[in-house]
Amino acid sequence: MATEIVPNIKKATLRDATLRNVEPGSTVSTDELMSYGLLDADGYNHGQVQHGAKEFARYDWRTDTMHHTNHVESFWRPFKHSVDSTHIHISAKYMQRYLSEFTFRSNHRQMENAMFDLLIGAV
Repeated sequence: MATEIVPNIKKATLRDATLRNVEPGSTVSTDELMSYGLLDADGYNHGQVQHGAKEFARYDWRTDTMHHTNHVESFWRPFKHSVDSTHIHISAKYMQRYLSEFTFRSNHRQMENAMFDLLIGAV
């Protein structure tokens, strides 16, 4: 998983971030934000769920793919909870640092002593 702070959710901004981070041809599931409409034209297998209509998963029979945003939601909820309970407030200046740390922890959550083992391995 990769995360980054984007300045806005305009189509051009999201397109640039997507092209930098997601391999063309990948399957991408999003909510109904209109800016994500760019994904089909750039060669992604794009599926949307309509959260506004209380839809949280959609099966695409053409590609045999279940589209949902559960993985994204399961990342952001603990991140927000961590901010509320541990850090209380994060300034915009340091947001990327906190986000990068949380992304690292999420990517290595299967390792029991991830931080310690990786730090010792780097020495």
